[in-house]
Amino acid sequence: MSTAVTLPRPHLLTSLPDAVGIAYSVSWIAGLAVGAPAPVFADSGSDIIRELSGHTGAFAVQFLLTEGLPAIGLAVVSVALARATRSRLAARLAAVTGVAAALISFTQFLLGLALARTGSPDSAHLLFELVSRFDGVKMFLLAGLAVAAAISGVLPRWLNYTAIAMAVAIVASGIGYLFLIQGLATLAYVSGPLLLVVITGTGVVLGRKDR
Repeated sequence: MSTAVTLPRPHLLTSLPDAVGIAYSVSWIAGLAVGAPAPVFADSGSDIIRELSGHTGAFAVQFLLTEGLPAIGLAVVSVALARATRSRLAARLAAVTGVAAALISFTQFLLGLALARTGSPDSAHLLFELVSRFDGVKMFLLAGLAVAAAISGVLPRWLNYTAIAMAVAIVASGIGYLFLIQGLATLAYVSGPLLLVVITGTGVVLGRKDR
């Protein structure tokens, strides 16, 4: 007589965070490598249309790689973090801020596609401003996600410190994007790499803990 042993099936959201976390950074780096035009806050609608002329395809691809696909990574990693921590505060903070940031990121992707297609200077200016201000809101939410990661109790100490540094830097750059202050927005060159480390690092750590 043989007895079949049934192993528990890993939950989808806890078996994928490592691969999704790595894919998050890969997608972002690929998006930045596309080399699409990068309008600044002071540009008029006509300036934006002129800059995008002949590059709308690359611009749309960049939004797919930096906003559309990463939205999935944010949702998966944040929910996996919420499930892994024993801290109720960290769990709620991770789930709420992470999922909200993912929804905003996907909204930015759709706005980016609309921006790439528009031929109206007024629409181009409005869409670009919306994308930028949404970036500011998203950065504040990502700061909350970083705090959740730091207090979750499931990450190594070096990653906790990185998450804290990211939270500080991304709040500063978020103020720049929300209020269209170009000088503060350039701090994204600091908060951006830290964000990639935190999301990818958290995904990898959670994926390994599940095995």
